[in-house]
Amino acid sequence: MFVCICRAVTEDEVHDHCSTGAMSVDAIGDRCGAGEGCGTCLERIQQIVDERIATATTAA
Repeated sequence: MFVCICRAVTEDEVHDHCSTGAMSVDAIGDRCGAGEGCGTCLERIQQIVDERIATATTAA
């Protein structure tokens, strides 16, 4: 599913970027451009990042 329509970025791509260290909306945007268009996707990107942080914290 697309997260960012403006840059055609999928949820899987956002997860991949999180896996390689991009753990903020700005970091995701720097890597793939998501969130740099209309901004509609920013909330969903933040949710994904928050879920990844929560998962990493719980696993530690």
